[in-house]
Amino acid sequence: MDKYTKLNEMQQRAVYQTDGPVLILAGAGSGKTRVLTHRIAYLVEELKVPAYQILAITFTNKAAKEMKERALALVGDAVKEAWIATFHSACIRILKRHAEKIGYRNGFTIYDPEDQKAVVRRIMKELNLSDKMFTPKSILGVISQAKDELKGPQRFKQEVARGDLFKEKVALVYEKYQQTLREQQAMDFDDIISETVRLFQTQADVLEYYQQKFRYIMVDEYQDTNTAQYYLIRLLSAKYRNLCVVGDDDQSIYRFRGANIRNILDFEKDFEDALVVRLEQNYRSTEKILTAANQVIAHNEGRKQKTLWTENGAGEDIIVHETGSENEEAQYIAQQIQQMVQQGNRQYRDMALLYRTNAQSRALEERLVMGSIPYRLYGGTPFYQRKEIKDILCYLRLIANDHDYVAADRIINVPGRGIGSVTSERIREFAQEGDWGISEVAEMAIEVPDFKRSAKKLMAFGDLLHQWRTQVAQMGEEGGLDNLIRQVIEDIGYSAYLMKDDAARYEDRIQNLDELIGRAVQYEEGSEEPSLAGFLDELALVAAIDTYEEGADAVSLMTLHSAKGLEFPVVFMTGLEDGVFPGYMSIVSQDPEDMEEERRLCYVGITRAQERLFITYARSRRVHGQEQASKMSRFIQELPAEGVVMEESAGYYAMNQDEQGRIEKPTRRFVKQHNQPFVNPYVKKTTTLETPAEEKQAFQIGDAVQHKKFGLGTVMEVKWVNADYQVRVNFAKVGEKMLFAKLAGLKKV
Repeated sequence: MDKYTKLNEMQQRAVYQTDGPVLILAGAGSGKTRVLTHRIAYLVEELKVPAYQILAITFTNKAAKEMKERALALVGDAVKEAWIATFHSACIRILKRHAEKIGYRNGFTIYDPEDQKAVVRRIMKELNLSDKMFTPKSILGVISQAKDELKGPQRFKQEVARGDLFKEKVALVYEKYQQTLREQQAMDFDDIISETVRLFQTQADVLEYYQQKFRYIMVDEYQDTNTAQYYLIRLLSAKYRNLCVVGDDDQSIYRFRGANIRNILDFEKDFEDALVVRLEQNYRSTEKILTAANQVIAHNEGRKQKTLWTENGAGEDIIVHETGSENEEAQYIAQQIQQMVQQGNRQYRDMALLYRTNAQSRALEERLVMGSIPYRLYGGTPFYQRKEIKDILCYLRLIANDHDYVAADRIINVPGRGIGSVTSERIREFAQEGDWGISEVAEMAIEVPDFKRSAKKLMAFGDLLHQWRTQVAQMGEEGGLDNLIRQVIEDIGYSAYLMKDDAARYEDRIQNLDELIGRAVQYEEGSEEPSLAGFLDELALVAAIDTYEEGADAVSLMTLHSAKGLEFPVVFMTGLEDGVFPGYMSIVSQDPEDMEEERRLCYVGITRAQERLFITYARSRRVHGQEQASKMSRFIQELPAEGVVMEESAGYYAMNQDEQGRIEKPTRRFVKQHNQPFVNPYVKKTTTLETPAEEKQAFQIGDAVQHKKFGLGTVMEVKWVNADYQVRVNFAKVGEKMLFAKLAGLKKV
């Protein structure tokens, strides 16, 4: 029992309470992974629960891997049979076993966002929908929301409000989209959860089997669950009710992905007999950082009360630094990084630059390059979306699923084999009409009049697919997945194709393919029953942040959303201006929850810092190509009086230099006074202007307006703010947007 006595009192309570519903409110850095792994160990080691009766669910592959490794370190192979997995990987495992009960083959393909867009574009073409008026991305966004809420095409269609042109069109696309996915034996990410729920709801015997199997269920990051995931867990835990959920409502930041904070806030309503354990001791950060985090998040009303505390000591002051522009901001950050490294206090890997949106990384990257500072950017083009990787993966997908028409569309003429786009289109149509696989169409090509010109090429392509499938069937005897990938690359002449396509990037792209081969070897070494389908399933679920490498000696650049779950000795939170962070839409929103979510994101950013925290903002920033004045974020004004130092950029005194160019007036440095909001004397106050009489009738509710990007819309609300109209418009293409009329170039129709 020694390992359990090392836990603090509240952690022990969370570990020992194994029966019945338990809600663990785990503040940032409070050791929740430690609690979960010790809980698994306690069940197996002390209570003698068979490991196969334990299901532990989290959200990322990285978190699942860490949890599994820690559990193994605690009690060894005794926990090997426990399911420690992400929501999606656990559901795929279930679906691959029972998919036929809901109309799928067990070898179904998982479509990524690019595959989904390809399907939607084709459907829009069939329905004569303009991609200028309705974008595939916006349509898929609504479909995803519907699936998160377990609304199938028919229910969605019934609930669309009459006159909502955009959603009426989405309903048409949604119906054909699901039909297409079934024909192609494919699911998207949302289907993986919703189809598992449907399996449980329609197949009582399957649900009974998994309820009996998983007597103890634990769910990490419960605040990030959506409605479909909520119902999945409720169904699985209904029999034994030994459900332990761990989360922090203050870190619920994925509302835009469908996460429902009510799932954690209402847990005690769902389970009135639930034990609630609060983990408030933080092992990550200093007192000053935690005081700042506590004070900012206290401004949210929709939360469960908790206050983080630590025994780590007070630590250094938080620095809030104001600059004149995003370029000055980037320069200041680069200087601070270089100074800390040169003094020997830090390594580059100790530092992270966090921002609200990916677009903010440009100025930061440029300045880091100029300063020869190594960095890694997270959230760019994911490895598995690079052309050379996606091409080979599509070959592998078609080998695994002969009905994967999206994969076939991409690679049937890559490298070129003389099969044109018209023929490719006809192959798809012919295959869909007869429910044929691609290789089946290739075999009968000589008998189909439309394919006579391309028959030999098609048949040769079909022969390759047959050879590769034979190789898959013999895997283990004649090598593994790495040999299959090499064989595909060789058979299609892909190396020569890459050289011809772009000689300058040839070496990098070949190295990427080598990395894919290495990934296949890694998968086979770590899998008990390796298979091509299993490999493709695993790759389909890789999140961008799962590629985060802690060992690389480089500064990390990422969005605040991507940083959740990570920690760094030194953190720079950049761009804290109203309109940037919090974002403009949350400021003008009629829903107070939008601002509360932005504040939770700020809390997440602050609590990533272990020892040093720098917060920066600029007086002006270039937005959409135009220089705009900005003001300090309201979140800075919510910081505590003690332990925060405000700095002004020396660059503001550029006009006060001596003949040698030295600044005459030194940089001012001062501490915010107790219980007084910080007021920057160098930021000019703005005055709200009255609406001029001649302008009052420029826009009225009900006016039809045109926007160059969003298209046609109807004015829903008009306000006069700072010499411009703030107009809320319902666009047919993208829904409601709040815009400044002059700035947006809004025109009456």
